[in-house]
Amino acid sequence: MIQCKDCEFFEITPQGHRTFKCDPFTNIKEPECLNKWQLIRLDMLVAGHRNLLSWYEKMGPMQKKIFKYVQKELDDLDESDRWKIDDPEEDDDEEENPPPYQ
Repeated sequence: MIQCKDCEFFEITPQGHRTFKCDPFTNIKEPECLNKWQLIRLDMLVAGHRNLLSWYEKMGPMQKKIFKYVQKELDDLDESDRWKIDDPEEDDDEEENPPPYQ
């Protein structure tokens, strides 16, 4: 089995990053290369998911503040429009229990 470091499709960049130029659909040299390629892609997927989760954690507090602010604004809008709607329950209460005369 050929090691990746000995393969012609493997390079190490000056920054020390490993670069795999092998393509599983065109230039795989050995069957084990496909397994390695799948592990590399799976590792990249997990790293991307972790980055996404850390971003969500950073955005969480700000998102809560935005939701509270929007809820407050919606409540204020409902309160300001309440005078337009006749509430039949309030009218029934006044008829059943008239205010005391003074």
